[in-house]
Parts: sequence; structure tokens; C-alpha cells
Amino acid sequence: MPLTLEQLNTASAADAAKLLDGLYEHSPWIAQTALAHRPFRSLTQLKHRMTAIVREADPEAQLILIRAHPELAGKAMVSRTLTTESIDEQGKAGLTDCTPDEFARIQSLNSAYNSKFGFPFILAVRGPRGTGLSRQEIIATFEQRLSNHQDFELSEALRHIHRIVELRLNDKFAVEPRLGNQVWDWQEQLATFSDPGYKENGQLTVTYLTDAHRATARMIEQTMRDSGFDEVTIDAVGNVVGRYKAAQPGAKTLMTGSHYDTVRNGGKYDGRLGIFTPVACVGELSRAGKRLPFDFEVVAFSEEEGQRYKATFLGSGALIGQFNPTWLDQTDADGISMRDAMKQAGLPATLEAIAVLQRQPSDYLGFVEVHIEQGPVLNELDIPLGIVTSINGGVRYVCEVSGMASHAGTTPMNRRRDAAVAVAELAMYVEQRAARDGDSVGTIGILNVPGGSINVVPGRCQFTLDLRAPNNTQRDALVADVLAELATICERRGVHHTAEETMRAAAAPSAPGWQQRWESAVDSLGVPLYRMPSGAGHDAMKLHEVMPQAMLFVRGQNSGISHNPLESTTSDDIDLAVRAFQHLLQGLGA
Repeated sequence: MPLTLEQLNTASAADAAKLLDGLYEHSPWIAQTALAHRPFRSLTQLKHRMTAIVREADPEAQLILIRAHPELAGKAMVSRTLTTESIDEQGKAGLTDCTPDEFARIQSLNSAYNSKFGFPFILAVRGPRGTGLSRQEIIATFEQRLSNHQDFELSEALRHIHRIVELRLNDKFAVEPRLGNQVWDWQEQLATFSDPGYKENGQLTVTYLTDAHRATARMIEQTMRDSGFDEVTIDAVGNVVGRYKAAQPGAKTLMTGSHYDTVRNGGKYDGRLGIFTPVACVGELSRAGKRLPFDFEVVAFSEEEGQRYKATFLGSGALIGQFNPTWLDQTDADGISMRDAMKQAGLPATLEAIAVLQRQPSDYLGFVEVHIEQGPVLNELDIPLGIVTSINGGVRYVCEVSGMASHAGTTPMNRRRDAAVAVAELAMYVEQRAARDGDSVGTIGILNVPGGSINVVPGRCQFTLDLRAPNNTQRDALVADVLAELATICERRGVHHTAEETMRAAAAPSAPGWQQRWESAVDSLGVPLYRMPSGAGHDAMKLHEVMPQAMLFVRGQNSGISHNPLESTTSDDIDLAVRAFQHLLQGLGA
């Protein structure tokens, strides 16, 4: 019989410990310590409590925990001394059926990994979906992680241990993240569409109005129809718009959604998670025959990344009347204008048709968006969901420092007017100044010495500045300090500088009422509340210009990497996001 929370909460300490036996390899102290915090409101709360206990343990205890785990396809498997749980997991991953070459490769990797790190390689071989990684995926992950630094890899090993335990707990309690699995599967299906030149290499690239982009839109459209939306259309800029109507006509509308285009060789979850999470909510409402007291509009925005055409936030911008007419005449790398691409896609390609897409803010309750975090914070904290407090405002500059090119061998160090060293000094200041705020960020993403030579002191250095902060006042103070330091450095070093502002975006703080709704939803799941700014831009920042908005972040795996094929999350975390969204909808409808 499956275990229940009521059984666990009411059992004696000894009996409860037996109920949780086998979660952490040869380390019952973790579950035993967690049980002192009963009663648990949810399985998620229990998972997080055990995770916190490991995180708060001393380094030696953490290392002992890691070393208690067996190697993959290692000596314990060969000698048949694995725990029952490990036998099942390694067996399902096919590690008991390795070819001789695969087995030899894993043994070699085990040896190299243990020699470098001093502990065994830990991988949750059942994977982010819980159905198991292939042997090829396991070996590729092994090879990739072998290059990590010691401290990072120790933390990664612990994170995989927690994932192993999460899946074992699901088994004990007979819990399946059904809606998370559904959204996961939709995302996998959607990722089969990719632009030519990338698809052949197994890479995901979907840029505006290509054949892959249009196929993606059609699949989203069909998924919305299958999920019970009352109306589904593809609008004049390629947005896929689904509407689930209110119980009574004339009600206001809650809008949600995100983008379905990608960067080149990108990940499967950026944007798309914010489409399918609410689609799953509508599917549940439709199956139950339930209606909300407001219309629910889910928009899959056609373009946010600005990859094929320099028209960032085209999809969401069109809904607030910010479609730039000059965009229609832009051409892509093949000389195809946006107007022609629209016509080829069967869209009207007229400003008149695009203008009617503009929404009336008075008709809307607000805009909410679910998005993968695209950063390492939640992953490092072992927290599945994050409350977004603000989308950072940013300013970008294209800059150049001009000094004097001179002979590297004959120019004394105290006589140099080195443009590159001046920028290097500024880079150190940007790092220190942004860190002083705690939540500002500053980046010199491009640094170039034109015509540089190994034996020439750089006379010119071109660079960019990207400065971001959660509110405009903090952003402007950061910008002022960095530009003042640039001037000071250049004056002291006898060089000159120019700085051209190329972009300025206002911060988009979350509407307090909507942020509180997300907080209530997350708290209802037993997940600790963690509030954080968004360093990246999102469609929500466009809708923020005309209506209240708030966002929910979902933890990413692989250190939260995004805009990268390694971008990932688990079906368990997705399931929590769906349930949080359901709670928000129910609370708003109460």
C-alpha cells in the first residue's frame, strides 16, 4: 500500500523512520532528523526539509553521504551489493545491459572522476522526467561533468542525490506528477520542429515565420483545441491565441503566455514553459466542466528573441500597439523581408491588420507569466519555484577607449597609454560596483582590440556595457557610477573614451496584488517563499506598460543554464508550477 502523509505524521519516531528507510543511501540520519519537523503539509515540504538538512550539514557529513553512493555500473553492481533502490534505478537505465565498449568507457570515466574529485560520480539516472536516461545520455553527462571544478561538482552531486530521493519518495507515496509529465511531453514534441541547418545536427532553433516556426504554431494551436479552449486563432503577427470563456459573458480577461520562438541552438523551456503550463490548467478545467468568473486568454507569442529580424518582443508588442512599421521592410540574412515572410506564412502583412491586435487595458485584470528561471539561484538553493519581484531595467552602451599604440618591448610600463588595460580596470570596477547592490548586474560582453598584435601596446579598445537593476533609481545610480569611473580611469591613464547609449529599458516591478497571489499559491504547496528579481527581459515587461503583471520562476537544472541545449527542468517542478497556477486561478475566481 502506498504511504500517506497522515501515516507519516502520526507514526512514532521509530516507525516513521522505517517508513522512510532507503531514501538516502546508507544515511538514515537525514530522514530521522527531518521527522523532528512533523507534521508536514505536503510531500514537497518533506522533500525540502531533507534537502535543507543536507545543505546545513558540515562538509565532512556531506562528503560521507556522497561516498555512500555506488559508482554507475561499478564494482557494487558487478558484485551484486547494490541496495534494492540502486539496483532498480541502474537497471531501468540499462546500465546492466551495457555493451563491452560502453562498460569499458564508464569504468574509465569512473576512475578518472574518482581520481579528480575523490568521490563517486552521482547522477539521477531516472532523469528529469523520471522514466530513465539512455546510456548514451549518461555517458555524455559523465564526460561533461568531468570538466567541472571541485566545489561545483560536489554541489552538483548533492543536487542529484536530492533528485534521486525525490523520485524514491514519489514511489513510496505512489505520487505521479501527472500534469508535469503532460507539459514535459508537450515540450518534447514541440522541440522536434527546428530550422534547417540546425535540425540535422539535433539542435533546436525556431526563428520567426520559418517552416519550423509555423509548424510549432500549428502544434500549439492543436494542443489548445484538444485541451478544451473555446476559441483558438493565429493572429496577424503569428501569435497563437487561445481563450477559455467565463461562466458569464462580458467578464474581464486574465492574460498569460510566453514566446515560442527560440535563440539559435537554444533550450526547450525558455518561453514555451509559460505557454503549456496554463494550457494544462485549462485542460483540467475543461475536463471537470468548470468555468471561471473571468475569461482566460493564453497567448503563445510568436517572436521575442529578435533572431531572424531585429524586432524583439514583436509578438507581445503588437498587443500593446507597439509594432514598428519599419519592421515590415527589414530583411533577414537571405534578403527576405518581413512583409514577404508574413505573406508566405499566410498572414495579411498589413499595418491595418496588425493594428487591430491592440488590446484595451480596461478589459483586462492583468497579465501573469510562468518562466524557467534562466539562472542558477533556485538550483543552488534547492527551491523549485521563485516569486519574481521585478524585471530588471537595463541600459546598454557601445564604448571605445583610445590611447596610443606603441612598441611592446620599448615602451616603459609607466609611459604607456594602454586602451585595453584601461577597459580591464573598468571591468573590475563594474564587477565590484554591481556586487555592492546585491541584486544589480553589470557585464562587458564584448571586448575587442582592433588590429591588435602580440607585440603592440593596444591603442584602441572597443567594448560594450550592459547594466541592469531591479528598479530605475538603482539602475541609474549604477550607470552614473560606472560612467564616472570610466572618465576617472581615462583621465588618470591619459586616454580618451566615447560611450554611446544604444538601449534603455525601464524596470517592471511586479504588481503587489498579483505578486501576493503567486506567493499564496506557492505557499499552499508547502514550498518556501523565495523572492527574486528577473535579470532577463520577458514578455511580461511589455504587458507591464499597460496592465499589472507578475511572474513565477521555475527552477532550471544544470546550474540553471538557458539559451543552451542543456536547459532543463524536472516534471516534478513543472507539476508544482501547474498546481501553483491552478491555485492562482481558483483564488481569483473565489
